[in-house]
Amino acid sequence: MNKQRARWTRRSMFRSATAAAMFGPLFKGTQGSVSAQERVNRNSAPSTLKITDMRACRVAANYDYPLIKIYTNQDVYGLGEVRDAGVEGIALILKAHLAGKNPLDIEGNLRRLREFANHGRMGGGYSAVDMALHDIAGKVYGVPAYRLIGNKNHDRVRIYADTTSHPDPKVYAERMRKRREMGLTFFKMDLQSSMLEDRAGALDERGVCTEKGLGYLCEYIAAIRDVLPPGAPLAADHFGPLNLNDSIRYARAFEPYHMAWAEDLLQVSERNQYPYLNWEAYKTISDATVTPVLTGEDIFGLEGGFQSLLDHRAVDAIHPDIETSGGLLETKRIADYAAMCGVQVAMHHAGSPIGGFAGYHCAATFGNNFLAMENHALDMPWWQDLVTGVPKPIIDKGYVKVPDDRPGLGLELNDDVIKEHLRRPGYFEPTGMFDDVIVSGFRTGGPWPHYDETGKWCNCVTYE
Repeated sequence: MNKQRARWTRRSMFRSATAAAMFGPLFKGTQGSVSAQERVNRNSAPSTLKITDMRACRVAANYDYPLIKIYTNQDVYGLGEVRDAGVEGIALILKAHLAGKNPLDIEGNLRRLREFANHGRMGGGYSAVDMALHDIAGKVYGVPAYRLIGNKNHDRVRIYADTTSHPDPKVYAERMRKRREMGLTFFKMDLQSSMLEDRAGALDERGVCTEKGLGYLCEYIAAIRDVLPPGAPLAADHFGPLNLNDSIRYARAFEPYHMAWAEDLLQVSERNQYPYLNWEAYKTISDATVTPVLTGEDIFGLEGGFQSLLDHRAVDAIHPDIETSGGLLETKRIADYAAMCGVQVAMHHAGSPIGGFAGYHCAATFGNNFLAMENHALDMPWWQDLVTGVPKPIIDKGYVKVPDDRPGLGLELNDDVIKEHLRRPGYFEPTGMFDDVIVSGFRTGGPWPHYDETGKWCNCVTYE
């Protein structure tokens, strides 16, 4: 009992020190142009606003960016993004459930769609629709999207830098040094066990590090620590096919390096359960180490998703991706619940600026348990050129300014740049093939033409 109490005391001290390192001075962003959508007709009648269409396109990038646009009968549209490396169809199948509905009834519309959302990329359609609805509502009411879900507690959102790996620790450290030169203040590294494949005795037959291999793996952390400012937050992920005991071994090996977090350690499923939903296993891992443990980029929703991890304090921090977790409204619920449970929140993001700014608006309303939000396109020269209407550079000295003078998400698409980088021809072309319901639970919608239970053709209600 005394040993356990001491361990938790160490964990509490470590969490406090880590949290203190997460927050730094905010930097002033540059000014951008004014969004054309600010000139929405304020005299239009919100009560008669109706959704008329949903269309999509996909940008070919490091991970494809499926983008959607929801149209209305009053020339106001909303932009959204499906989860990176997903497909736009997961949103388009929801079109028939939205047609004719008032987009300002955000909660009512999302309630109808929730049964068609799930974890991983299957949460991307629901999340994209949420973004587009908040974009529309913000434009109609003349307020930034964050105002629809809460108060702005952060003027700027801290960005953490994902950095790809290299087998040579010196080359890897040089890549991280360049991240520091970009002005970033929060860092993350891919720490793949597979980097050690050519080192004798480093990996077992499952591709997991032996004790010798863990020593080699920690050499990468030490090399990168040498090129970062003292105490700078450094997280890591992509460790390999770890089970529960492997995860504990890795996390304990990382303890001397004071990592900001070890991400998605557990990769082996138990009892047909996604590893990231296995709160019992994560609690066992967390209780066994002072290295902060984090998961969540593939989780959709609070109920049936993050809640068990949070209720049982199974992790030190969660990591929702707004393009999977449910968009602004649901991610805000998740972050508020995490704050109540004393758990910190970071945000995963490997998409375009559309999903990015949805995340920035959402994170602006979080409390002091917010850490940082990922950007996975720091080396892509045209990433920020995909949009207009926001301050450039979008990431300025490691932070993104949250727009507060533009309605909705506060940005427009740069048509020319997006068209130049499309995965396939067609730019928000008509989607008539999705006009009819494709996915559905039990629904009648009143009288409908059909054969009743006696075999008679009728336009009637056979059952309720």
